[in-house]
Amino acid sequence: MIRQYYDDRIEHFLSGTEDEIIGRLAGSSEFAITESQRDAWKAEIDLLKKVLSPFRGRGKIYFEYSIPRLGRRIDVVLLIEHVLFVLEFKINATEFSHAAMEQVCDYALDIKNFHQTSHNIAVVPILIATGVARASRPTLAVGRDGLCTPVCSRSEDLRQAIENGLAATAGMSQFSRRIDPIAWEAGRYNPTPTIVEAAQALYAGHGVADISRSDAAAINLSQTSHRVSGIIAEARQNRSKAICLITGVPGAGKTLVGLDIAAKHTDRQEALHSVYLSGNGPLVDVLREALARDQCRREKESGRRASKVRARSEVKQFIQNVHHFRDECLRDRQPPIEHVALFDEAQRAWNLEQTRSFMKQKRGDPDFNRSEPEFLISCMDRHSDWAVVVCLIGGGQEINTGEAGIAEWLSALLHKFPDWRVYLSSRLGGSEYAAGDAVNALLQQPRVQIFDDLHLSVSMRSFRAENLSLLVRQLLDLDEAGARETYLSLADRYPIKICRNLVVAKRWIRQQARGSERYGLLASSRALRLKPEAIDIRTAVDPVQWFLNDRRDIRSSYYLEDAATEYKAQGLELDWTCVAWDADFRRVDNHWGHYRFRGREWTHIRKPEQQRYQKNAYRVLLTRARQGMVIVVPAGDPEDPTRLPAFYDATYEYLRSVGFPEIRQ
Repeated sequence: MIRQYYDDRIEHFLSGTEDEIIGRLAGSSEFAITESQRDAWKAEIDLLKKVLSPFRGRGKIYFEYSIPRLGRRIDVVLLIEHVLFVLEFKINATEFSHAAMEQVCDYALDIKNFHQTSHNIAVVPILIATGVARASRPTLAVGRDGLCTPVCSRSEDLRQAIENGLAATAGMSQFSRRIDPIAWEAGRYNPTPTIVEAAQALYAGHGVADISRSDAAAINLSQTSHRVSGIIAEARQNRSKAICLITGVPGAGKTLVGLDIAAKHTDRQEALHSVYLSGNGPLVDVLREALARDQCRREKESGRRASKVRARSEVKQFIQNVHHFRDECLRDRQPPIEHVALFDEAQRAWNLEQTRSFMKQKRGDPDFNRSEPEFLISCMDRHSDWAVVVCLIGGGQEINTGEAGIAEWLSALLHKFPDWRVYLSSRLGGSEYAAGDAVNALLQQPRVQIFDDLHLSVSMRSFRAENLSLLVRQLLDLDEAGARETYLSLADRYPIKICRNLVVAKRWIRQQARGSERYGLLASSRALRLKPEAIDIRTAVDPVQWFLNDRRDIRSSYYLEDAATEYKAQGLELDWTCVAWDADFRRVDNHWGHYRFRGREWTHIRKPEQQRYQKNAYRVLLTRARQGMVIVVPAGDPEDPTRLPAFYDATYEYLRSVGFPEIRQ
């Protein structure tokens, strides 16, 4: 895949005419070229022809280099000797805005982290504002990974900024080898997008192969998507009905697969409609708003008129709340317009008791007698020709009363829908999926097929630590030896710190983040005695503002003021997290103690189901970070009977015994 609109040796660029270069750029663009874009290219070409003369014969230049994960293009990439320069131009800008600095830093981070042949070379991001009259001399600092801090440069200082980048990294032996452009271009781009970035890229027309990793250590999401696409094609051709059950560890890319399938199998001209459905309200709200904002941005950049109202309306057809879908099917007994329905977090669908209670109390239907899975399948079963249901299933993710696990789906298929073909993940029988006896009964039937590639076994949420979900499982299962061994295998790539001071923890988190990397504060929904630590989980967090707004907005996660609970964070992610651990879930005599705070004291949680939900809540909190986290266990207060040090100390000592390093100041 050619990622850039234009590339050439620097000496050829210098000898080429402006018309020739712009002609190649325009010829490679997938959009009509606006006058403002053409003018920007002219200004960049003119400046670079002046700046790059001393570097003739020393490297290569690339214009409009694609970054699918971010849905953007870098203005210019320069390979000069041993350094990769990322150039972002702001033509006629009279200041170096913070947003522009974040932008160029994000581009450099993306190349450094996800482009295979850029891992071990020096990367220097440079922001050029051509309208700045005065500026301090460009300076830079080189990080341990070879990524430099962003350099702000006037047009007149760009040559010096390049020279400084070459000089600053020349003495670092690990980054001093000259870059071979041919070898660099052959490097794979193996991104691990956030769910928001993935949704934006897929909605903009990229395929899952463009925005997902393809390294041997991770199961290729394309294989799973391809398998489901084949099942959909077969059902459509044979006018039959089928259901696929895809399993995966936390962060393995289940939602990404679902969004990819929904995007691929939506074609209004062919009257083919698919819908991604989730009962996770915060996830739906965040994805919808992110897609609408991104669509407006792309429309503005391409010179078209942008309308957020129209964008939001279009997005609602692509991503829906499963409960709204259910209610519409209750109101309208006709088949839904969609032939393909993807249910994310299907294990969280309601059991018979919860569904019956809801229908009686909220919908005035005392005779409703079906579980949510049975009813949802029946809605798709209304089609007279074909239909496909895809269930995306996470293990150990049930956190609410009435969430049935996957057993209700299997039971419905076993007893109510004998004509549906069933395609199961080979791992569905695992204990974490709570499939029950129904899976064994289904396996005796010839209509059932099992596929290994319907399971996603490696967490891709953290591109630095694939075994994070295993570590968290061992930690919560009190497998101290196993957790210690797993942590040692990922400690150099994925920092996990422990701390007893929230102020110190917040400082550490802020120091780790570069560019627009997002960080935030997390806590259990039962963590009611974190209030003395200035964390009141009863303060409602708006997930859209918290997950999407920038660091200038006090409602955003960046401010580290409001904590998101497991209900707001499930299915979403941040780069860095600060997890505050209260006494609701504490180490007591070599086992976990489960508590809820009522009135003025902690009381025991004794129901096994509620204990499981609470354990899963901490599983969610501990698997939200892509790059690292700090866990804060308060020191407690001997004068406060609700926050005695004994409530916290054993938990902290357990975390320390696993090997997590402490930070004290």
